[in-house]
Amino acid sequence: MSKGSNKPQGASEQIDGTSNTTSSNTMWGGRFSSAPDAIMEEINASIDFDKAMFRQDIAGSKAHAAMLKAQGILSHEDVAKIVHGLDTILREIETGQFTFSRQLEDIHMNVEARLRELIGDAAGRLHTGRSRNDQVATDFKLWVRDTIDALDAALAGLQKTLAEKALEHAAVFMPGFTHLQSAQPVTFGHHLMAYVEMLGRDRSRFADARKRLNESPLGAAALAGTSFPIDREMTAKSLGFDRPTANSLDSVSDRDFVLEALSAATISAMHLSRFAEELVIWSSAQFRFVHLSDKFTTGSSIMPQKRNPDAAELVRAKIGRIAGAYQALVIVMKGLPLAYSKDMQEDKEQAFDAFNAFSLVIAATAGMVADLEPNEKNLAKAAGSGFATATDLADWLVRVLDLPFRDAHHVTGRIVALAEELNCDLHRVPLADMQAIEPKITKDVLGVLSVRKSVMSRVSYGGTAPANVRKQAKRWLRALGR
Repeated sequence: MSKGSNKPQGASEQIDGTSNTTSSNTMWGGRFSSAPDAIMEEINASIDFDKAMFRQDIAGSKAHAAMLKAQGILSHEDVAKIVHGLDTILREIETGQFTFSRQLEDIHMNVEARLRELIGDAAGRLHTGRSRNDQVATDFKLWVRDTIDALDAALAGLQKTLAEKALEHAAVFMPGFTHLQSAQPVTFGHHLMAYVEMLGRDRSRFADARKRLNESPLGAAALAGTSFPIDREMTAKSLGFDRPTANSLDSVSDRDFVLEALSAATISAMHLSRFAEELVIWSSAQFRFVHLSDKFTTGSSIMPQKRNPDAAELVRAKIGRIAGAYQALVIVMKGLPLAYSKDMQEDKEQAFDAFNAFSLVIAATAGMVADLEPNEKNLAKAAGSGFATATDLADWLVRVLDLPFRDAHHVTGRIVALAEELNCDLHRVPLADMQAIEPKITKDVLGVLSVRKSVMSRVSYGGTAPANVRKQAKRWLRALGR
């Protein structure tokens, strides 16, 4: 495992004079006299995935070492060696010169073993006043916190892309749907801004999760705290936590922070899956509402005419992995007594995969939105189909003729049925035929039955009127730092 080693991962090496066939037991101490079974090693090792936390593990160890020195528990010389050794290991990992050993189980033991190779006995003193239980809880909290920060930035970038596209197309008319049936005309910009609002709530959920997780477990040790005079406030502050956790049992057994972040990711991925579903529908030959660029579509091996929305379909599918990771961890945790159990090793692999998948989903969605081009002609044509301005007719009957809304609803329904019989849009129904149903109707009604008039009239706060859309888009862009 020495720097620059060309040995394959898992190759047998010497650590403190003991071969790797018993290296795990050497790290555990004198309780065990023989090596674990190969199957035990296979099920027990987590280094294949928890090496993703190497930066957090090294940062936690450096903070712990600095505190031990400040408390007079370790000498200045030992801590200087430890910090230098940890910095060396960090460079080795970052440059690919570090060989991870599965026989050393996890990132903590791999780092500690390499540190002992580099600086000798001083490495063994680093573990004073802590356990792998509080160490892994700290590492994972730091990793989740870093991931939340990265996801928040990515979601903000997607919001900005959507808001810019919405501002550009604030007055492009399209059908608004309920039950995937034409309901009322809206604007393309208004539709995109709905997702900006959803992502705003998603970011708020992540921010809440980050606030709650920001307490340091370091120093809780195995489960009961430690008799050494450690300063947990110091290590918490050094690692950017608001405070140390208040109960040592809870400190090492809590995985709420992962569950909450996965829950937020699941909800947000669900939002992006809904949008992806719309892109799949909208880009189809039957709709032709939008054009997806070549960057995010693929062809067919047999049908040369095909342009498949594969990126959108994969965004739609990835939520299965993300929601699955959340559910898997809930099931792992639901029956565990306090404090730590090895079951909790299953908290990371699927979480890492889920957050990586979610990050990719955000990037793919942002790319599709940036290249997205609405087909304004088809959207406008569809906006007037399905008698989409029927509600405007009913509203006019209430506002101008003072009909009770239920009566207006009934009159409008009869006029829609007539339009359907005549195979024409509402504004094409002869005025005389409308008056045969409701004699008080005047020609002024024709002024509210066009798509344009309908959309322009929706000026209530949060409505689809282009002026509203522009105002909301600009508000979000200011908030996002455009």
